[in-house]
Amino acid sequence: MDINDFLKKAHSLGASDIHLKVGAYPIIRVDGALAPMSTEKRMTQEDTLNLAFAVMSPAQREIFKKRNDLDLAYSVPGLGRFRCNIFIQRGTIGMVFRIIAMRIPTVDELFLPEILKKISLEERGLILVTGTTGSGKSTTLAAMIDNINTNKTEHIMTIEDPIEYLHRDKSCIVNQREVGNDTESFSKALRAAMRQDPDVILVGEMRDFETIQTALTAAETGHLVLSTLHTIDAAETINRIISVFPPYQHKQVRMQLASVIRSIISMRLVPRADGKGRVPAVEIMIATATVKDCILDADKTKTITDVIAQGAVHYGMQTFDQSLFNLFKSGLITYDEALRRATNPDDFALRVRGIQSTSDLTYDNQQPSSVDEMKIDRFGV
Repeated sequence: MDINDFLKKAHSLGASDIHLKVGAYPIIRVDGALAPMSTEKRMTQEDTLNLAFAVMSPAQREIFKKRNDLDLAYSVPGLGRFRCNIFIQRGTIGMVFRIIAMRIPTVDELFLPEILKKISLEERGLILVTGTTGSGKSTTLAAMIDNINTNKTEHIMTIEDPIEYLHRDKSCIVNQREVGNDTESFSKALRAAMRQDPDVILVGEMRDFETIQTALTAAETGHLVLSTLHTIDAAETINRIISVFPPYQHKQVRMQLASVIRSIISMRLVPRADGKGRVPAVEIMIATATVKDCILDADKTKTITDVIAQGAVHYGMQTFDQSLFNLFKSGLITYDEALRRATNPDDFALRVRGIQSTSDLTYDNQQPSSVDEMKIDRFGV
């Protein structure tokens, strides 16, 4: 089995992810659902071993033998790049490939909210893109970095594990460092970046206390820092960051976070009603004075979703449920799918029946009312 031919075939079937496991058919994820490639033979230990060795360098093989798992990036000429994780399970090798397009999509091409362009051009502070695995975080960040690269003249430093989208210099200088190859860890690379005259720093993921602490400091000292967290919405993101620190530092961290945060963008991909791909439901929090007050006061943090809903008209914010409601109203997703993804299903059902708050009515009147007017996402298509 040739790895490049196999990846090309999976890509032609519309896969976003490919799972290889001894004793099973290759399994692909299409539009969020897993399906076996039953036309292929079941994977043997020899098959998975050969495929794993085909994508690893000699140095990576040695690391894999010591750790029993490995992250890497793999390129197929004319097709694109793949983020790959190789691991041991029940004494055999398993592999997961995530397909990454060779060309960086723009915010417009992804049909993300227009306000993301404005957010990405902030001079300083912290911007977080959050969501579960496979929700479009990396693609969204790449589009935002590309928007900066196109519209500003700055030095962009990225720290990734592994490097996914390849950014070429446009109006900016872009340096990309890969954890494991170019640097030892996120935290060490982030500390080093502070001495490399950056204007924008992209941290692939804020995984640990040291990385979070350094990212907050970098944002505080006048840099624009973009990163990701595996959290479902703005309120959980704030609580997650604060909980990393010891209790005696919580008040200080709340003050620090309130001063540097610029936006939290939370992603969910929802299957389209016509079955042709997925559309993004996006919660967008902008750091207004009211939002900052909610970050400072632990008792008010849980009300951030309500503040976002009320800030839709004047600040361009939106909650997941507002986003889902407009996707449903435009015919892009079904009622059952919208209800299943809603943060507050009972409230969502009431809104669909026409019981809406004044702020929601104002917000809804701004939204496109037809499929033609609605921008459709290309994630997973």
